[in-house]
Amino acid sequence: MRIDTLQPQVGSRKSAKRLGRGTGSGLGKTSGKGHKGQWARSGGGVRPGFEGGQMPLTRRLPKRGFNNPFKKVYAIVNVAILNNFEAGAVVDFETLYYAGLIKEVKNPVGLKVLGTGELNVALTVKANAFSAQAKEAIEKAGGTAELV
Repeated sequence: MRIDTLQPQVGSRKSAKRLGRGTGSGLGKTSGKGHKGQWARSGGGVRPGFEGGQMPLTRRLPKRGFNNPFKKVYAIVNVAILNNFEAGAVVDFETLYYAGLIKEVKNPVGLKVLGTGELNVALTVKANAFSAQAKEAIEKAGGTAELV
């Protein structure tokens, strides 16, 4: 193999449309734009969402919903996932994040532990919020649930 013999895969490169090169090319004279009208002019056409002067769909439909800027969004973890750690470990937001057990949350307030599943390992869990079941499961396994 030599560098001067390299070629792209067959069919991976498509040649550009050559407009206005005679009627025999099929794209001569009006260059595929038809006769006259808005679309045939340079700079012609309408902006996205324009419906010819009729009231556009985005304005016909009512506004709906509300996004609360003060909403608290937690990164959520269930108790069953905490079994991945060794006994006596200290588990917090950073440890779970670097272990890949927390999904990416946009602007999280902190960590919330929920009580789904069983915990078989005694851990020290540091979080911003615990459900009652989660706290009970952690303490039942011999660990501690600390609010941060």
